[in-house]
Amino acid sequence: MSASSLVAEAVWKAIESAGSVTDDQLSILHFLFGKNLERATRIVDQRGVKMIVGEPSGRSIFQVVGESRRKEEYFCFAEHYCACYSFFYDIVNRGEQLCCKHQLAARLAASLGACIEDKVSDEQLALVLSKL
Repeated sequence: MSASSLVAEAVWKAIESAGSVTDDQLSILHFLFGKNLERATRIVDQRGVKMIVGEPSGRSIFQVVGESRRKEEYFCFAEHYCACYSFFYDIVNRGEQLCCKHQLAARLAASLGACIEDKVSDEQLALVLSKL
């Protein structure tokens, strides 16, 4: 894991434990994620992050609304994967970013308790996951 990833993880854990973001934490996140953080905060402000939770397992995945006019929705695991083009191009292929704006939005919304939560059966969640 890179130093940037370790710093980001420490900041996320501090935000999660406090339930809010300090100016210093915001500065660090902005340094690490740049314009993607600004885009992610817009998504969160527009209530564009839904956490789909399987019952009774508690397993979950995020569904994040894109910013284009089409308002595409991308499924993602905040720390590991997003179905968007940018994830594959900028993160996987080029290694230029730590994560995409959808992953950031999911992580930020989850840390601040700003997700819309949608509870479904584990079978329904499995169907969603099978389409990835």
